[in-house]
Amino acid sequence: MTIPPDTLTAMLRSMWRIRAFEQMAQVLYKEGLAHGMFWGALHSYEGEEAVAVGVCACLNADDSVLSTHRGHGHALAKGADMRAMMAELLGRETGISRGRGGSMHMFDPRIGLMGGNGIVGAGMPLALGPAFAAQYRGTRAVTACFFGDGAATQGTFHESLNLASLWKLPVVFVCENNLWAATTPICDSWPVPDIAARAASYGAAAATVDGNDVMAVHAAAAEAVDRARAGEGPTLIEAKTYRHCPHCMVIREHRDQAEIAAWKARDPLPRFEAHLEREGIVTRDRMEEIAAQARREAELAAQFARESLMPDAATYAEGVWA
Repeated sequence: MTIPPDTLTAMLRSMWRIRAFEQMAQVLYKEGLAHGMFWGALHSYEGEEAVAVGVCACLNADDSVLSTHRGHGHALAKGADMRAMMAELLGRETGISRGRGGSMHMFDPRIGLMGGNGIVGAGMPLALGPAFAAQYRGTRAVTACFFGDGAATQGTFHESLNLASLWKLPVVFVCENNLWAATTPICDSWPVPDIAARAASYGAAAATVDGNDVMAVHAAAAEAVDRARAGEGPTLIEAKTYRHCPHCMVIREHRDQAEIAAWKARDPLPRFEAHLEREGIVTRDRMEEIAAQARREAELAAQFARESLMPDAATYAEGVWA
């Protein structure tokens, strides 16, 4: 599949926007610790940008995305407003969930972003909802459901994959295997090297890809989306990647520094940039401009968040289930 140059440039821009957002979010988090204005944990997506962008570049506006506690990248790749997301981190009324959800609950059904979830593995059964609705209505819309390797050990993984396969629902399950479920290495919880191998038990298609290669992710996702739109059922994509930061900022770094350095050497952003420059698709000057624009957008988003008002206490219960 040949990807048009404009699409490749847009994918690079999307990856840089995620990277810039996450780095600025860490600044806000550290400020919040000092001033008591950042509630909850912060699960950074830095290092995993290729997965969200590679998948979401294959989706249409009416397709749905189910996210996770580490979901900023999914939201931005699907088209969420960066200013509203940054304001949500600070619990502001201008936030994407009006300050009610925080970092783990970015939600905007207008763009098909059906929300993140602080419960590990909870997004998978929820993903069957919009997928079944699309099948029932005959819209050809697809649902992409992201989850981590830790969620793949949950019963919801097997239940959801089984039902999706049984009913041939248009779902693309995307396992972001970053090798660590919080502080548990995957070798301590999985007896086989590839999570994608479990799809065979349910008659589902599967692919294991380099999650730090946005082109490889895009190719696997494009095939999975095409299968889903054709009524051929779900696909399980396992994207092997690595988060650059500690699990959630409130847990100290537990991974070996040599392991972290080895994975950072395979950073998806410079890898993609090298490909684009080598193929003559984007010049080095243009790439630096794209990166600078993303950083400036993140700075303005942070300023917007800091200056936004907190919700009125009288309205806190609006939109929240009791």
